[in-house]
Amino acid sequence: MSAPSPIAKLSDLGTSVWLDDLSRERLTSGNLKEVIENKGIVGVTTNPAIFAKAMTAGTSYDEQIGALAGDRTPADSAVFAMASDDVRLACDQFHGIFEQTGGLDGRVSLEVDPRLAHDVDATVEQAKVLAETVGRNNLMIKIPATEECLPAITAVLAEGVSVNVTLIFSVTRYNQVMDAFIAGIKQAQENGKDISTIHSVASFFISRVDTEIDKRLDAIGGHDDLKGKAALANGYLAYEAFRTHLLENPQWQELHRAGGNVQRLLWASTSVKNPDYPDTMYVTELAGPLTVNTMPEETLDAVIDHGAVNGDTLTGRADDARAVFQQLSESGVDLGDVWQVLEREGVEKFVASWDELLQALQGQLDAFGAE
Repeated sequence: MSAPSPIAKLSDLGTSVWLDDLSRERLTSGNLKEVIENKGIVGVTTNPAIFAKAMTAGTSYDEQIGALAGDRTPADSAVFAMASDDVRLACDQFHGIFEQTGGLDGRVSLEVDPRLAHDVDATVEQAKVLAETVGRNNLMIKIPATEECLPAITAVLAEGVSVNVTLIFSVTRYNQVMDAFIAGIKQAQENGKDISTIHSVASFFISRVDTEIDKRLDAIGGHDDLKGKAALANGYLAYEAFRTHLLENPQWQELHRAGGNVQRLLWASTSVKNPDYPDTMYVTELAGPLTVNTMPEETLDAVIDHGAVNGDTLTGRADDARAVFQQLSESGVDLGDVWQVLEREGVEKFVASWDELLQALQGQLDAFGAE
């Protein structure tokens, strides 16, 4: 019998592996099914950048774009029509895993319009429309963890819709996300929803933290020993917060006894941006119970090929992580500013991808309409 693969080892530790990518080509060619069967993924996440890349390459969407052009569909509605179809197909391909895991995995995420990141009412309304449009119970709606949208997380969960909270960079904001989650499940219970059917993950971004802080350390000079340490340290502090702020929270424990599902911590942005760092570090060093790691296929392949999964690397790491952040503060890195910049740029990058997609798609719609 061969040794368990790194993906199987991660699963045994309690880390579900999801793919951070989706396209019509993956779905219709059988590639997604192949990746599920051969590489062990149990879910998929998407974002505006992923759809921008998918929908502006190749010809997979041409037939649908032609039909949408014939109906004079505006570009923003066309994007969601195509994305909803992709996500629905993916949900169907993951349905078996969804059933086997009792709803824990087999999940596919679809994000609200990133331009709504500071508009709570519009976010809630679009989340409900998207959930109804896709019409699959293994769908998760992605909502950004901006301060303005924290109430949207609560409101959408209260409607019985499963939520993937995205763009979390700081532990402080993550604590607010967990509070919003607890409030949402409590309201869902009060609304008569079956809370055992509602799932949520909190997407905590990793690699961008090292990218930003390493840049600041370079500007300060003389602290190369701290480079490449901040992102993992931030993850370890987030995991400690998950255990103390959620798992040990009496309010949550009461909801859990009533059938509520814990909001798992999801590691996002786990592809290594600096070639000097091990290409699997944001996976193998963030392995442990009740977590998800979503990664692009390149990172997935690297983990399968040479990822060294050696047990729980999350539990008991918080003290060392605090020491790293103490050193970073003493070096002159303004951590509060880091979190603000990362959240602002995270939203801006998704909006830019969205705007580029809308512009490109409008051109395609116009071209098809003129034929």
